[in-house]
Amino acid sequence: MSSGKWSCSWWISSEEFQMMKLVILIVPLFVLTWIATAKTSHICRWSLVANCYVDDDTTPSPPPPSQFNETQVFNVSKPYVEETSEPHLLLKQTTKSNILEKTEVGLAQARAAIREVRNENYPTLDSDYVPMGPVYLNPKTFHRSYLEMEKQFKVFVYGEGEPQIFRNPPCKRVYSMEDNFMHSIAMNDHFRTKDPEKAHVFFLPFSVVTNLRYGYERVSQDSSAERNTVTDYISVIAARYPYWNRSLGADHFTLSCHDMCRRTSLSSPDPLKNSIRVLCNANTSEGFKPTKDVSFPEINLKTGSTNSFIGGPSAFKRSVLAFFAGGVHGPIRPVLLKHWENKDEDIQVHEYLQKGTSYHEMMRKSKFCLCPSGNEVASPRVVEAIYTGCVPVIISDHYVPPFSDVLNWKSFSVQLSAKDIPNLKDILMSISPRQYVRMQRGVEQIRKHFEVHSPPKRFDVFHMILHSVWLKRLNFEVHDDHTALVQ
Repeated sequence: MSSGKWSCSWWISSEEFQMMKLVILIVPLFVLTWIATAKTSHICRWSLVANCYVDDDTTPSPPPPSQFNETQVFNVSKPYVEETSEPHLLLKQTTKSNILEKTEVGLAQARAAIREVRNENYPTLDSDYVPMGPVYLNPKTFHRSYLEMEKQFKVFVYGEGEPQIFRNPPCKRVYSMEDNFMHSIAMNDHFRTKDPEKAHVFFLPFSVVTNLRYGYERVSQDSSAERNTVTDYISVIAARYPYWNRSLGADHFTLSCHDMCRRTSLSSPDPLKNSIRVLCNANTSEGFKPTKDVSFPEINLKTGSTNSFIGGPSAFKRSVLAFFAGGVHGPIRPVLLKHWENKDEDIQVHEYLQKGTSYHEMMRKSKFCLCPSGNEVASPRVVEAIYTGCVPVIISDHYVPPFSDVLNWKSFSVQLSAKDIPNLKDILMSISPRQYVRMQRGVEQIRKHFEVHSPPKRFDVFHMILHSVWLKRLNFEVHDDHTALVQ
């Protein structure tokens, strides 16, 4: 070693030294390549490879995120979860799914509990009222369903829209039930929820009466302006909340006594075709669907209260067979007056009462109160008859009476069509005194379901409206005592 310095290459040939340098360069490249292509959970956990996922025989890889179609009807029985590779998004969607699932589980439990009433030993204890008798299609089923409603039913009320147009209907006269319900649900802490995730149904507080007052002339028969207002209103709701889009409005409901609401629903396209419509004018020939919609009573609150004209004498103290007084409009009333006005002392039919004669006192004296349809099928006379203990005679075609999802109207009323008017006296006289007494007592029994209270009381008209909506949300129908509930 002439240089006097040690060298590790003194014993290696120049060719071998070049080969070693090549190996030293190549080996790290192979290692990096293996790391970059490895498909194991360890590599993903170590974050050595960006956006990697496990793809072996035992653990399936998640599919790419799908696009949620907001026009697709949401199946509330099996909540939709959009799969994603972002864990925090998946957790958020899973939480929403769990809430929806919990809601549906609660409804399924309610349906199961209602079915239990088929057992004859079902207890019917209630501190306020126990439904009984033939005035109900199935009293035990109705009672259990009502208790389940009290236990869990929640309503979310939208707050969009100008209050004077959307949420401020008149509190008196023939359309007063719009205001009564809107005010009652707004002030109710038991059924109303401010958390839409906990809601079973969503209320659209859209008042047709006030919209007509401020929107356009009431005399107009063109429903296009009304339809456009409803469409715009729903567009705002759908843009701000996800709840309309996921069901296309199937778990939403509106309420109205005005006939323009019906004309809006008959328009094309119908913005409320999937929603639950709570209507006074429940006319099946004009689009009312008993399997989806709700019929509720038209009540003429002249003073804002019903206390002044509730009550009447017993069945044995009524001297007049039948009574009617009212304006002549629509196709049925002219026929009634033509056949019976001033024709028979037993059938008191008048367009105008004599001065000094009380309308409600005449109802209290009468066994039967005639309730013919006017321009629309609904009439406040049905409830006025019930208030005074007079058996209502509903003369109408295609009309679904209020709360007919639980009440057996045949047991406490007479239902006729227009063609029966000439034979009216014979039909009423054929009802035996014993049968009439049962009907009159039935009227007194179901009167509590039509009474208006502030604040509302259990089983009154407000709670009966809610119960009808509850049944539609459950998708259940009450039949007779033997059939109970059918889904």
